[in-house]
Amino acid sequence: MNAEPAHRAETIPLTESQIEARAQQALDSLAVARKAIGAAIFGQELVVEEALVTLLSGGHALFVGAPGLAKTLLVDTLGRVLGLHANRVQFTPDLMPTDILGSEVLEEGADHRRAFRFIKGPIFAQLLMADEINRASPRTQSALLQAMQEYHVTIAGERYDLPRPFHVLATQNPLEQEGTYPLPEAQLDRFLLQIDVPYPQRDAERRILIETTGQERPAPQQVIDAAGLMEIQALVRLMPVGAAIVDCILDLVRAVRPGDGDPELTRHVAWGPGPRAAQSLMLACRARALTQGRLAPSKADVLALAGPALKHRMALTYSARADGETIDAVIERLKQRFG
Repeated sequence: MNAEPAHRAETIPLTESQIEARAQQALDSLAVARKAIGAAIFGQELVVEEALVTLLSGGHALFVGAPGLAKTLLVDTLGRVLGLHANRVQFTPDLMPTDILGSEVLEEGADHRRAFRFIKGPIFAQLLMADEINRASPRTQSALLQAMQEYHVTIAGERYDLPRPFHVLATQNPLEQEGTYPLPEAQLDRFLLQIDVPYPQRDAERRILIETTGQERPAPQQVIDAAGLMEIQALVRLMPVGAAIVDCILDLVRAVRPGDGDPELTRHVAWGPGPRAAQSLMLACRARALTQGRLAPSKADVLALAGPALKHRMALTYSARADGETIDAVIERLKQRFG
């Protein structure tokens, strides 16, 4: 089982001084990028941070939040600021896999010969927004599986590589469940992080009212391009992780795994996070450290990202749900034990 493949710009080993120099360049670029994103997204600093962590890790994210919380705007803003070609797909019950992947059409040339030509679907983008992904049928949802894990699709036996980098940022409305199809565990596990999008604080909402209801709204400016993002993604994988942090990640993930973890915690858990959860958490911790000006992750990074990395990779028992237990509560107790 492998983590998301790195979009490496090079394979030549770098010295420690070279890594530090590139890290400083990345920090400067990320600081400007966060400022540009903040000019369009108000009061969602944690959401922006976790979204950036996902992209810097080379992964995919699932945004969960009520309608009207700027999830679509955030994805559009990320695409503009990071210089990524972005497409958006509105998932509906009648959406077909070919609507996402593309299809072959029969064409007749000037010589009257007929041949099939593949027309690429919207998945051929560097940043794909899958809006309300749980409204599509399981057949259509599964069309993303190969792309999210293997970074290519297969149509009529032919392989078509996706652009690099390639990221899926999906949204899900937790309120309306009628007519929806819950994502299967196999697809949830493909998302590096689940990012919960809360309602904004009063001051942020006041700013939204003032700055978004006028005649003009400035568009965010591009700060990084796709090549620059791939270089930072490669840098993230070069960052050292101390043995104590590796053990902390392992202990934390295994503690909520039934049959292997803490009985006090696992008695509420039907199934727990697998090795991909630990891989995702380790990558995300490296990326978070970089965004905060550090060259190595700390225990604080592990605890900060434990929820986003684990909550969509766990399920509670029926009796626990009947008693009002929640995944968030279990993870909070887990973090307190390791804090």
